[in-house]
Amino acid sequence: MKWSIFKLLLAGGMAGMTLLPLCAQNDSIAPAVKERRWDKREHLRYDERWERLKPTHLKWQYAGGMGLNSVGVGWDYGRRCQWETDCQVGFLPAKYAEKFRLTFTVKQNYIPWSICFKEHWMAEPFYCGLYITTIAGDEFWKKEPGRYPNKYYNFSTKMRPYIFVGQRFGFSPHHDLVRHVSLFYELSTCELYLISKATNKSLSMRDILRLSFGVKVQLFRDE
Repeated sequence: MKWSIFKLLLAGGMAGMTLLPLCAQNDSIAPAVKERRWDKREHLRYDERWERLKPTHLKWQYAGGMGLNSVGVGWDYGRRCQWETDCQVGFLPAKYAEKFRLTFTVKQNYIPWSICFKEHWMAEPFYCGLYITTIAGDEFWKKEPGRYPNKYYNFSTKMRPYIFVGQRFGFSPHHDLVRHVSLFYELSTCELYLISKATNKSLSMRDILRLSFGVKVQLFRDE
């Protein structure tokens, strides 16, 4: 992972923050029904409440502390679909551990804005969130086993909380099922890395940050 990627991420976020007020100033629609011409996100209109349980998107992610590869479904919600909740299942091949492992992740994303270019292209220059990952296996624990001295291990080996920032870029195809397809990358770190950084000044940001990337497929084009 290159440190320049982290600088690029920050620059993209600042650029998006600069565009936000400029676009808002050109919006002449009343505040109660305010629409952003540069932000085309909107909710699907379901006829039945139970239909809201249907996932709104699919995701595939490489790395990120949730296995070598992970796939899952998610739901977006909020006034501008700025919130997302994902549930993903991943795997870690035996060559990266003593044996094949499954991982399970619950992920919460916050996407403050989306910028559309022309008709089919869009960018989310900055988003952030957190997720919790757990790994299958009896040898991992949530609480310290009694065979170890008290507070010998001050962290769980089974569950790991992460925070992250990222960017997404996508396009909208002419398809009834798929609303748009986005490519994304994220920089993440967990509490164990942050504690190590605080107690060991020799560690650099490269040592505690992890790069991941993936694909999001937004489903069910609204008619």
